[in-house]
Amino acid sequence: MEKKRKRKVKTERDGDRNPNSVQVPQIKTENPKNPFPSHSAPTPQECLEIRDNLLSLHGIPPELAKYRKSQQTNDTVEPPETVLDGLVRTILSQNTTEANSNKAFASLKSLFPTWEHVHGAESKELENAIRCGGLAPTKAKCIKNLLSCLLERKGKMCLEYLRDLSVDEVKAELSLFKGIGPKTVSCVLMFNLQLDDFPVDTHIFEIAKTMGWVPAAADRNKTYLHLNQRIPDELKFDLNCLLYTHGKLCSNCSSKRGNKQQKKFNDSSCPLLNYNKEPV
Repeated sequence: MEKKRKRKVKTERDGDRNPNSVQVPQIKTENPKNPFPSHSAPTPQECLEIRDNLLSLHGIPPELAKYRKSQQTNDTVEPPETVLDGLVRTILSQNTTEANSNKAFASLKSLFPTWEHVHGAESKELENAIRCGGLAPTKAKCIKNLLSCLLERKGKMCLEYLRDLSVDEVKAELSLFKGIGPKTVSCVLMFNLQLDDFPVDTHIFEIAKTMGWVPAAADRNKTYLHLNQRIPDELKFDLNCLLYTHGKLCSNCSSKRGNKQQKKFNDSSCPLLNYNKEPV
């Protein structure tokens, strides 16, 4: 009789855990692709107006215009840059000027005719070839790792297979390579794969916060996610190139005061002044 009584008590205690008697609060999780769903800026109309104003002011720089989708169908245009070339070029552009990264890439290609030559070179040889671009040891290690992983996984040093993948698939694939960050992936998506993505560099991040396109507390990663949700796909390429160009030339829109390029531009004519607002 005693044993039966104990089992009855246990059953009653188990019943106390019934969800009908104890309400467990539900934790709301943030949508990883839409960090600021209630933040309505920028609007499609605002994106269009700014694109048109900056296009009239700057035009698309020739070095960026060659990547436009419409250019790819023109038989007179030079063949598109390979995806691997574009990825390495983007790696070399990190934390340096455009001029220096271009010199580093040109030096790399002139000293090593193929990626097989780069893969087989000593690390110091590669570092010396790209030293003018800064952070040579780090970038050389990243490039060597990329080529080794490609050879191991695919049997050849080529990334053209990415052209058949979706945006999410490309992100997943490139995330497998050590040292390849989200901004680098986004640049490859937009420029080399002509997919609808919107990279956020320092210039674009500063402009987005100045114009209230993101909340004041937003970091670059959340800014990237938010702008990719808000900016229409058909405007992403032009608007990205134009905001990047404008950020380099206009001291009102850059934290890097005294840039020599900025002397060529009259800050008082900045078309973004009409859109500037305090982020909340």
